[in-house]
Amino acid sequence: MKSLIKKIIRFAKSPQVEHVYSAYSQAGEDMILKFLFDSVGIKLPSYLEIGVYKPDFGSNTYIFYRRGSRGVCVEADETLIPAIKKLRSEDKVLNVGVGVQGNTKADFYIFDEPSLNTFDKEEAQFREKQGTYKIVRVNKVELKDINTIISENFGTYPELLSIDVEGLDLQVLQTLNYSKFPIPAICVETCAYSENHIKPKNEEITAFLLNNGYFVYGDTYINTIFVNHNWFYSRGKSL
Repeated sequence: MKSLIKKIIRFAKSPQVEHVYSAYSQAGEDMILKFLFDSVGIKLPSYLEIGVYKPDFGSNTYIFYRRGSRGVCVEADETLIPAIKKLRSEDKVLNVGVGVQGNTKADFYIFDEPSLNTFDKEEAQFREKQGTYKIVRVNKVELKDINTIISENFGTYPELLSIDVEGLDLQVLQTLNYSKFPIPAICVETCAYSENHIKPKNEEITAFLLNNGYFVYGDTYINTIFVNHNWFYSRGKSL
């Protein structure tokens, strides 16, 4: 009987079972993305995750890693890198920020709650004024352009871009070369910071991506999933 119980426990904890039933993202975004890629016959999408924070908790890509996908994780906070490398040992992990104005380094505002870390000075000051969390230090961090990151680490481009850079999401998206890198799916935080459940939506991000050939595939209020129109409909014809 004990042997049977151990086998059941091992099976329940196996990646094959866990990735079917467990969501790791904030509000089920990874389940929407899994449905999207499964529906077009892509079981193992490659990914670029910018602003990782934790390698599993709140992650839009960890479910794919557990299934066998591999990609690139970008995190500017050096104190978070060891945990990411430990749990995502087969991903490439970059300890850099993503530049938006051609700068090679920038001040990175680090909070006592790392999920709030940001390169945006005004956003950092706004968050600190809310009263709950404090800036504990400011580090100079190396920056890389998103197009450079893609060129150096992917044969073509990732099938999924997950981005959460706390206040600079639109600016990073505006630097992406969509002609060269028509990434199929983009999951981005589209709500403003707030310490209660009322988080105004950033409609500028939606308008920008709609103008660049994307449509809204799903929205969880916190994050919006955008899909490349040409990719989606061409995949449908090929199935």
